[in-house]
Amino acid sequence: MVVVLLLAGVWTYLEFSINRIDALPGDYDGRPAAAEGTNWLIVGSDSREGLDADQQSELSTGDTGGKRTDTIMIAHIPDNDTPATLLSLPRDSRVPIPGHGVNKINAAFSFGGAPLLARTVEQATGLRLDHYAEIGFGGFAGIVDAVGGVEMDIPERMHDTKTGITIPQGTQTLDGRQALGFVRMRYSEATPRSDLDRVANQRRFIGALASEIASPATLLNPFATVPLIGGVADALILDTDDHLHHLLGLAWAMRGIGDGGVVTTTVPVTSASAEQWDPGRSEALFEALRGDTPIPESLITQ
Repeated sequence: MVVVLLLAGVWTYLEFSINRIDALPGDYDGRPAAAEGTNWLIVGSDSREGLDADQQSELSTGDTGGKRTDTIMIAHIPDNDTPATLLSLPRDSRVPIPGHGVNKINAAFSFGGAPLLARTVEQATGLRLDHYAEIGFGGFAGIVDAVGGVEMDIPERMHDTKTGITIPQGTQTLDGRQALGFVRMRYSEATPRSDLDRVANQRRFIGALASEIASPATLLNPFATVPLIGGVADALILDTDDHLHHLLGLAWAMRGIGDGGVVTTTVPVTSASAEQWDPGRSEALFEALRGDTPIPESLITQ
């Protein structure tokens, strides 16, 4: 009975503590019809909200004003036994933004926040979005620190000439500051493809973080789970219609990233600048997601 009451208390705390906004657009002319599966829009924003000057310096966030997207992903959870997909949309992708002409996709977030970004993504991909999750710089670092860091194998030394962050080569445990530097890094000899390497590293890290959170060392350790629960509640922003069971469904579907059980890829682009999507290949990828059919190997890029 004590365990049941404890679990119910934790569930209730999370359900009512997680931040929510009206993120997804309502019906509009030309909105994609609901298709197979469930689609999450996952956004990593460069918001420095809640960080004082010392914390911004410690995390090497810079002091850029406003709020933009460092990360834009679609997580597709199929209704059948097709593997789930985590799809990166490079932030420099040039797409039509309703009311603002053609611009980089992350500009939609600056122009109109989550609702305009969600509508832009829907119209660019033809995928109807069902759920929304957003996390800022401070919240991301806090979750990593709450689980005691995340172990990563770094193939070669990484040094970002813009932020000054250096990550040595080899297997090591990244703390929140290092993890934030890793998922943001693109000005480095270790990331010659710039944003394409960055989004690939972001998917790698999400897999490692998911494995760390799901490990018995975390779940069975109250000194890890209590800070993690508090960190998740403070860090995440969901859509007003999203609830904890939706979030758990996403986590369960994404649990196989580390062992290859989830397809991870980037929208096919025409060049290393990642500004233009390949029309034929990207549409074939979106069509596979709409129909819950396997994505052809020729469309998967890392």
